[in-house]
Amino acid sequence: MTHALRLAIAPLTREAFAPFGEVFEAAAATRVFPINAGTAQRHHDLLRLDTAAGDGHPVVSLVRAQPVALPLRLRLLERHPLGSQAWLPLEGQRFVVVVAPPGAGYALDAIRAFVTDGRQGVNYARGVWHHPLLTLERAADFLVLDRDGPGDNCDEIPL
Repeated sequence: MTHALRLAIAPLTREAFAPFGEVFEAAAATRVFPINAGTAQRHHDLLRLDTAAGDGHPVVSLVRAQPVALPLRLRLLERHPLGSQAWLPLEGQRFVVVVAPPGAGYALDAIRAFVTDGRQGVNYARGVWHHPLLTLERAADFLVLDRDGPGDNCDEIPL
């Protein structure tokens, strides 16, 4: 059975995204202080990586993504039950974030879509359902911070 759901894509804000994880942006910093002899400002502790489950450890990866065109037919959601996963654009690239709350499955009316401003990243909380990366306009590189280690840390379900 095929179900159609039209998602409105909302601007990404910390408040709207809070049920799904964290937004990575300078404005989220509660501690900002000068470093490098005063030539830079550190926006400290912006994300809480969750990677320790099952002897996991944090890994840093680079993903080069190809752009998608809207409207788009979404085909699956995935989740990482053993750790969080952060996506940070390296080239000021906007991307669409599609998420649903954690749980055994998802409800169509619980799926949300957000668009970043190109300077924001996201950190999906452990177990949050999300669509694979959807970058807009052009190919772009993303820094990915997530968990590696024993155990199966990726579940997928079709939409």
